[in-house]
Amino acid sequence: MPRLNPPFLARIWAGAATLAAPLLRYSLRQRIARGKEIATRLPERWGQDATPRPPGRLLWLHAASVGEAMSLLPVLSALAAADVAILLTTGTVTSAALLDQRLPELGLQGRVLHRFVPLDVPAWASRFLDHWHPDAVGFVESELWPNLLAGCRARGIPVMLINARISAGSLKAWQRVPAMARSVLANFTHIHARGREDADRLRALGAEGVSSPGDLKFAAPALPAEPAALARLRWQIGNRPVWVAASTHPGEEAEIAAAHQLIAVDHPGLLTIIAPRHTDRGAELAEALRAPRRGAGEPPPTEAGIWIADTMGELGLWYRLARVAFVGRSLLPPGGGQNPLEPARLRCPVIVGPYTDNFTDPVARLRDVDGIIEVTDAERLAAAVSSLLTDEVRRKARAERAFEAVQLYASLPSFTAEALLGLLPPAC
Repeated sequence: MPRLNPPFLARIWAGAATLAAPLLRYSLRQRIARGKEIATRLPERWGQDATPRPPGRLLWLHAASVGEAMSLLPVLSALAAADVAILLTTGTVTSAALLDQRLPELGLQGRVLHRFVPLDVPAWASRFLDHWHPDAVGFVESELWPNLLAGCRARGIPVMLINARISAGSLKAWQRVPAMARSVLANFTHIHARGREDADRLRALGAEGVSSPGDLKFAAPALPAEPAALARLRWQIGNRPVWVAASTHPGEEAEIAAAHQLIAVDHPGLLTIIAPRHTDRGAELAEALRAPRRGAGEPPPTEAGIWIADTMGELGLWYRLARVAFVGRSLLPPGGGQNPLEPARLRCPVIVGPYTDNFTDPVARLRDVDGIIEVTDAERLAAAVSSLLTDEVRRKARAERAFEAVQLYASLPSFTAEALLGLLPPAC
């Protein structure tokens, strides 16, 4: 029986991925019908791309989806003055749509090229790397793809893991294959963990060169809002009490609706805005809750009620309009949480549920300054929202404490950019 050393395990992974390639192709095509892939760009997912490689040095950055891509924006801005082309890959349609919006806003259109990342099949990874030939690579958070990493190693391309995170569950999974974990992590020249807990877990798996300079999500810019849309909505809503349940996941909306009924007793005219994490659920939610939805062009209710905000890229609007924000994917198990720093950055008081394992450090930071409220059910959520809507002084004080807490890592994007540029060969 062969010894399960790292090369052998890597060959098993590569072989399994190769055998799965036809099924993966079929799955990608099936995802088109659900809006999860773009038909004209499907070849990118198997490493084929006619887009020419920019001349000179090329830095490839990969972020899985929306949250990871948004955390990279200030790093991209810090890299803008450098003599290097930037290729940014993601794996989701929603992240591509948001980048199409945000990159021009930051003056990065033309400086940053977005493509979809290939799936981790050896032949697809090789085609991608042979075409783009990056001089250095930065993967964000928990993107540990063995075949892409092996391809970089075979070509002598230095790789950095940025804002690295690893959950307790992922740690246990990797500990079942310790040799492969060490082999995968050995591909990284530098690892910047988002916090001490993540750094300790990575070291426990055998990672070297690990530091924990801080969480890039603390350094992200405030979410934008279109001024005319904000002014129009403020005029429509007037002085009504408003709160938002943002980035909600299935099951949470029923709890939000129950909380709305409780809060409305003490706050006449209450407007509850529900912004689901996945906007394609808007019609379903509107029907279930008998609520108008922004995605259909319907205005907010004129009396106490719920409004479904099923539009892309408008969280900045809702956090500016609302007096209180509940951040979803946190009220029901298994949860995991969504980013509580986004409302805090806009001085909007933050409430979360008990299941925030994906944002342990940010929640702890806000908790340390009494800048967040943690609740366990609809009744406690209603009580927290009602209390903040009633006590303006307390609400503003809590919001200010949270805002100050997220200003601590203002220099982190520049520090990260410098580390990435240090991986590149000298400019010719």
